[in-house]
Amino acid sequence: MHPLPPVQTVDLFPVLDQHLFGLLASLTPAEWELPTLAPKWRVRDVALHLLDGSLRALSMLRDGHFGVVPAGNSYSELVSFLDQLNADWVKAGQRLSPNVIRGLLQQSGAEYNQYLATLDPWAPAVFAVGWAGETTSPNWFHIARDYTEKWHHQQQIRQAVGQEAALLVPALYQSFINTCVRALPHHYRAVPASVGSVVAFTIMGPVGGTWYLLRETDGWALGQEYTGQPVTTIELEGAVAWRLFTKSLPRQQAQAHVAISGDERLGLPVFGLTTVMG
Repeated sequence: MHPLPPVQTVDLFPVLDQHLFGLLASLTPAEWELPTLAPKWRVRDVALHLLDGSLRALSMLRDGHFGVVPAGNSYSELVSFLDQLNADWVKAGQRLSPNVIRGLLQQSGAEYNQYLATLDPWAPAVFAVGWAGETTSPNWFHIARDYTEKWHHQQQIRQAVGQEAALLVPALYQSFINTCVRALPHHYRAVPASVGSVVAFTIMGPVGGTWYLLRETDGWALGQEYTGQPVTTIELEGAVAWRLFTKSLPRQQAQAHVAISGDERLGLPVFGLTTVMG
């Protein structure tokens, strides 16, 4: 089984932004108020959240200004802290018009993309990728994680207005998937299995692939190009994979898009897989 290569996404941020700017410019006033898959958030709220992500990242990472900080460092404390930050920002952002939101997204997006390009991909990131179980992460993984954030929030807007297809192309979707699957070993950390057991995880369609979880003595390892016989095979429809990864596909709905063969016990944890903080 071959280890996974890093996912390089820096060059994709400007492309993703251009898709976003074109999308937002096409929306009617009524579409800005449509509900999205994000609980309690309309299209305008998700756009505001994207703006907040760029502004806070520039403030903290480029300028060293962290403002408020969480009371503790545990995963649950960090999630609660971020949830409150997000809610406060979205509430304040109701004062902004769609035109102002778009303009601020364009300005901050260009500055943020320029900053990302200055980072050493292998240097330690300021923030580790918590949903992958890491306490330290290289910059390339932190950047790839942020790419999945910006990708899936734009896709939430697109789903709300019926324009999903634009981001489901290999050039943009594959990097999202290649990053999200890295949550699998941490997600399976409490799942018992005999050493040497392998779970095959396949995302079906023109964008996707197959990854293998190998049970080792001290946990699970993820790789590709395994040549043995898996004890469990999981197949997930590619068009909805992003929703499973981002808590937007309830289990009852997900069951229609997931096929498990072999030892079903080792396939069921996939329904709880998530690559967002929460």
